[in-house]
Amino acid sequence: MAIKRRFNRNRPNQREDKNPHRTNRDIRVPEVRLVGDNVEVGIYPTKVALAKAEELGLDLVEISPKAAPPVCKITDYKKFLYEQKKREKALKAKATKIIVKEIRFGPQTDEHDYEFKKKHGEKFLKDGAKLKAYVFFKGRSIVYKDQGEILLLRLAQDLEEYGKVEQMPKLEGKRMTMFIAPKKSKK
Repeated sequence: MAIKRRFNRNRPNQREDKNPHRTNRDIRVPEVRLVGDNVEVGIYPTKVALAKAEELGLDLVEISPKAAPPVCKITDYKKFLYEQKKREKALKAKATKIIVKEIRFGPQTDEHDYEFKKKHGEKFLKDGAKLKAYVFFKGRSIVYKDQGEILLLRLAQDLEEYGKVEQMPKLEGKRMTMFIAPKKSKK
């Protein structure tokens, strides 16, 4: 009895793991749009584009395979990958991460607790984090939703110099939520 072996069809194509772009002889389309340094931009048969790349001692790299015809660039492939990684790293460094801090109140929060939580909110906004203040209504305390709204509006007014209200108090289920974004510091 022979044992049948099945190939794992979920395993990704090995070419994708090795090189994210098709290069040189892996490009199997009849014609390509050619771009790059020391090259006249235009549409060429793939063999002619390959010959130009070899003549310059560089690689033919498929940049945009979904275009019609695919866009290829004559460049040093290792240098191209390095510059691409460098560009992605720079974009990632520029992207800002938004931190959201939460403060929870009850509908009948007393003065001392309110002041304590207000100080925390002030600190969060000074540090550049967004503030999500919410009033949580337990059981039958939902009848005090007007008190919860007043509490959140009072907080917004007290923190006016540190941040601006991004979303006014809004009741969602048993929570009334309000967002405050920090004001941009003037340097």
